Amino acid sequence: MSLRIDAHQHFWRYSAQDYPWMGAGMDALRRDRLPDEVLPLLDAAGLDACIAVQARASEAENVFLLELAQQYPRIAAVVGWVDLFAADAGERLAYWRSQPRFAGVRHLLQDDADVAATLADARFARGLHALQERALVYDILVRGPAQLAPVAAFCARHDRHWLVLDHLGKPAIGGDGEDPWRRHLREVAALPHVLCKVSGLVTEVAGARLDADAIHRHLDAALDAFGADRLLFGSDWPVCLLRADHAAVTALVRDWAARLSADEQARLWGDNAARCYGVLSGVEN
Repeated sequence: MSLRIDAHQHFWRYSAQDYPWMGAGMDALRRDRLPDEVLPLLDAAGLDACIAVQARASEAENVFLLELAQQYPRIAAVVGWVDLFAADAGERLAYWRSQPRFAGVRHLLQDDADVAATLADARFARGLHALQERALVYDILVRGPAQLAPVAAFCARHDRHWLVLDHLGKPAIGGDGEDPWRRHLREVAALPHVLCKVSGLVTEVAGARLDADAIHRHLDAALDAFGADRLLFGSDWPVCLLRADHAAVTALVRDWAARLSADEQARLWGDNAARCYGVLSGVEN
């Protein structure tokens, strides 16, 4: 039987110094968020496992998440952080690749002053090459069509292993820029080694009300672009709590995915994540 996987969760022991991005209006996040809190939510949603994704730019994050994965076997994989600009990035990546459950790396591109410049930087390209040589996944985090625009060309240059677009590229749901976002999403999806996380959408809704139809319209665009073979469900817990709880996020995607065949739903809810991040079927409960 296929594993059902929440492919995007975060854990932390909160301190203002370590998580400066948790600013005004994010009181729901500014406390410890650990696996004991979310495991019952996974059970309620019928999910077997999760993938823990970095939330701070430090290799200490890797140690923290891997220790949690050792303590909680339902954390099936870790997407951590390595300075891909560093001259010794290859050595650092080789070390982390040797650690059980370390499956990928993410850099917070959305916070860079010039995303296109980062993606074109020769040092960053060297780091990506070293990462893909070691069969590690790279999670791409950008916000909106302007930042998404250079991603397709970047992905085309780095095609030796899986790349994963987080949160559909963070479209402004209910805001401006939907047509450019759709165009750039299709450009990225044209590359067969790129997958896309159906995650992080509730926090991108512009209005005060969560418009399920608008969210489903964006999920339709992702399905049209990537197909069911390259979509991964992720809750983005606990960041989703800024707008909705885990059950509500899961329900939004479950209701939308009812149109898919049983095989397509199995891919969305776990098979694609397991294939991409190398998750074994024997994850313990």
